[in-house]
Amino acid sequence: MYKIKVSRRDFFDFKLKHSALMYEDKILTKLHEIDSDGNYVISFGEGISEDAYQLFNEFMKQKTTNQTNGENIYENDFISIMGPSGSGKSTLMNIIGCLDVPTKGTYKFNKALISEMNDSQLANIRNEKIGFVFQTFNLLPKLNALQNVEVPLIYSSLNRAKRTQRAKESLKIVGLEDRMTHKPNELSGGQRQRVAIARALVNKPSIILADEPTGNLDSKSGEEILKFFDQLHKAGNTLIVVTHEKSIAKRAKRRVEIFDGKITLDE
Repeated sequence: MYKIKVSRRDFFDFKLKHSALMYEDKILTKLHEIDSDGNYVISFGEGISEDAYQLFNEFMKQKTTNQTNGENIYENDFISIMGPSGSGKSTLMNIIGCLDVPTKGTYKFNKALISEMNDSQLANIRNEKIGFVFQTFNLLPKLNALQNVEVPLIYSSLNRAKRTQRAKESLKIVGLEDRMTHKPNELSGGQRQRVAIARALVNKPSIILADEPTGNLDSKSGEEILKFFDQLHKAGNTLIVVTHEKSIAKRAKRRVEIFDGKITLDE
């Protein structure tokens, strides 16, 4: 019997590459989560166990050698992306958010190749599958909180009554049900960011993509936003946060660092 302790991410990378072998029950005889960090123990059984063991070891060696050549984002990931100015954080964020198309390599969103999509398809993904949270909030000043949250739904098939109801539910999630009729200049910085988060959540996206979400907030308001991100992750949401602050990065379950356009750390 051979056993290896691996991270959840490494296990799923291996699973994607060798799914046929795994589902034939020739490699894995037991798999279970063993700690709060989500590390797994893979047990290799009899017969081809030694070959399977070597296969996994070779996979991990290749992954370590080529760790910057391909990355996956999994459901319910909580990722922080860090790096100095000019390192490529904004470029990576724009590609993940389907604002830019990669000039080299491939990016698949839910198994669909982004580079093969037209502008309309990309716009639908940005509106329906990705919730954006910006450092500067990007709220429309003449609209109240409820109307701002409702904006992404205007392009959906929902009628006005259903759009309003969905926006109210989203504001309730962020604790602003008593501020729905307030305009941005009548709200604090933390409240404005919570409106922005409610707007990001209103279409029930696959990914919440936040760019320096606490950059324009005082420490108290910033901590409130981070606690709310913790709650969103526990509720099953997938979060990607671009930040300069190590204290924010430490809250994420997975930390990615970029330097000169290359991923130098992913743990």
